[in-house]
Amino acid sequence: MNLAAEPNILRVAVDIGGTFTDGVATLSPAGRIWVGKTPTTPSDPGEAVSTVILDLLKQVRASIGDAAPALAEVVHGTTLITNTLIERKGSRTALMVTSGQGDMLDIGREWRYDIYDLDIVMPAPLVAPADRVEVDERLDARGEVLQAPDKAELQRAVAAIKAMGVDSVAVSLLHAYVNDSHERLLRAELERALPGVAVSLSSELAREIKEFERTSTTVANAYVKPIVAAYLQELESRLERIEPNVPLRVMVSSGGFTSAKSAAQTPILLLESGPAAGVLSALNTAHQNDVKQVLAFDMGGTTAKACVAVGGEAPVAHFFECARVERFKRGSGLPILIPSIELIEIGAGGGSIAFCNRLGLLNVGPESSGSVPGPACYGRGGEDPTVTDADLLLGYLSADNFLGGEMKLDTGLAERAMGRLAEKLGVSMVDAAWGIYNMVNENMASAARIHIAENGHDPRDFSMVGTGGAGPVHAVEVARKLRIPRVLIPIAAGAGSCLGMLAAPARVDRSWASPQLLADTDWNQVGSALRQLREEAQVELDSAGAQDVGWRIGAEMRYYGQGAEVPVSIDWEEVGPATGERILRAFEEHYERLYGRTVPGARPQVMTWRLTGRAASRGHHFEWGDGRVTAEEALRGKRRIWQPLRKDYSDVNVYDRYSVQPGTMLQGPLILEERESTIVVPVRSEVSILADLTVSVVIKEFD
Repeated sequence: MNLAAEPNILRVAVDIGGTFTDGVATLSPAGRIWVGKTPTTPSDPGEAVSTVILDLLKQVRASIGDAAPALAEVVHGTTLITNTLIERKGSRTALMVTSGQGDMLDIGREWRYDIYDLDIVMPAPLVAPADRVEVDERLDARGEVLQAPDKAELQRAVAAIKAMGVDSVAVSLLHAYVNDSHERLLRAELERALPGVAVSLSSELAREIKEFERTSTTVANAYVKPIVAAYLQELESRLERIEPNVPLRVMVSSGGFTSAKSAAQTPILLLESGPAAGVLSALNTAHQNDVKQVLAFDMGGTTAKACVAVGGEAPVAHFFECARVERFKRGSGLPILIPSIELIEIGAGGGSIAFCNRLGLLNVGPESSGSVPGPACYGRGGEDPTVTDADLLLGYLSADNFLGGEMKLDTGLAERAMGRLAEKLGVSMVDAAWGIYNMVNENMASAARIHIAENGHDPRDFSMVGTGGAGPVHAVEVARKLRIPRVLIPIAAGAGSCLGMLAAPARVDRSWASPQLLADTDWNQVGSALRQLREEAQVELDSAGAQDVGWRIGAEMRYYGQGAEVPVSIDWEEVGPATGERILRAFEEHYERLYGRTVPGARPQVMTWRLTGRAASRGHHFEWGDGRVTAEEALRGKRRIWQPLRKDYSDVNVYDRYSVQPGTMLQGPLILEERESTIVVPVRSEVSILADLTVSVVIKEFD
């Protein structure tokens, strides 16, 4: 169904976070929205999803009565995959590899992420050595068969898997990225002998060189596949009970969505679905307000992430690390070859726990209180001080108006938790709370500053777009530290990832590795491979209801002998020698932009070809569907908040965000409250409400 062509379409997006599950319903084409939020239910994530959807449908029907259309679509993002990998609570998985490759996951790249740490801990493989089976088969680097597995060998390998009693099998054979025939043979034998056991092939997940990374990706997919398949099946059943025949779409890390059926087959593609959606929300706000250089800043209950986006497009990387032993140390996690919006984890979230380390110094995170038991001020049994407790004690949050007054915060419990930390640190309770807030902001600013510089930009040229439940509380102070002059907080910022899902297009990414010098490329072979990838991708896009699909050809390129690739892309065309000329021009332009010059006499080489199919995307206008926007008195009163440059408390005005009419100009310091989040402006600023209800904060005080 072409949703864009239908009048009065009701769509719902739901995102499961570490602390809260958010939801947004939108009525198209008007763009009217309703927002729901409930604590995440870790033991049964689908329960919170159902609660939010039912609440949203109730809100819609209360607002427009019998004119409310039936629910047409649900778009979903989840942290289930990430949490499963971090907590090591996946399915028991077996791995089938080429003979002699059984230790690949243990050997890795033989690289230490911290050369000075004598007690370094490397990430443990997801598959135990006893659950790995080597198969006597061999392909060469061109994909030609050196040794085919005979029937007896196939039966022996499958029998070994069967004896293990595993729930899932990962198959990753040498050079399967160029010839998948042996992997397909193994899958056929596994499915015949082990019905019901999930099978993941490296040639379908990561058709690229780099055997260790390709195998790690396949294993991670297999590890979560049975759990995600069961979860999505149960979620579809819940949806059927709420409203029959509603298609479930699932957000993927590259910034698009796919069908639930495809997501169940390749769940590893959902790894960063929620944060990716947050970036799309930020870009939509930037598009509506003609902002070209954006730092998307999303802070939730567990983590804070950022993305540098220039020209209205989020950069997509094809390498990702998850389940790191050391959260901020590259190389300490499991390598995953998936297309993902290029995000960096820059800090803690609202539920991150503060503690006194063994040196007597303050640390925040990475442990989080989550939704259960939650921060101390939630009154659900949490005893450790968190970022949210610090925000409350500094006056940035209202104890009586959290979640619009539906959830009361206990200042006494926050004080007791913070007091215990302050005693260990030997400081006052206020100093401990300010230390937490300032440390979190400084850490995020430092990480974002490096990320911006690595991309060749100056933060002073950017605008920040803050989303997430905790994002608007911290965004202005982080921007001030970065000297970013302007902060935009979009409508429904506390559920920003859901707005991003509603703005996301259907998208599919495919890859095919065939390292060749550009001058020696077999264009018939490349053209045939890309056409086959497009046919496969079109099937997936059709299942997601995609319309007006645009295609792009990408290439990972380098000069022969170099160790790092430069990504380039061009519009789809029938591949031939002329394609090589266009790819070369794009490579040299990008290479010179990155390094200042090209390399005379060097030979360009394509390592991996990529294909992207994406439905047409457009800017989305959103407005409130309920009665939040009123002409009532916007000023709610005053509240004492900590002002960082004064280093003391003082009274500031507190406004109801949606009672402040578009075109209004205010002067900070001030606070703007809404049900899903709180906008904190702790320094002198010009605050204006834009036509699309975005709050614009122009910072006037940096030191």
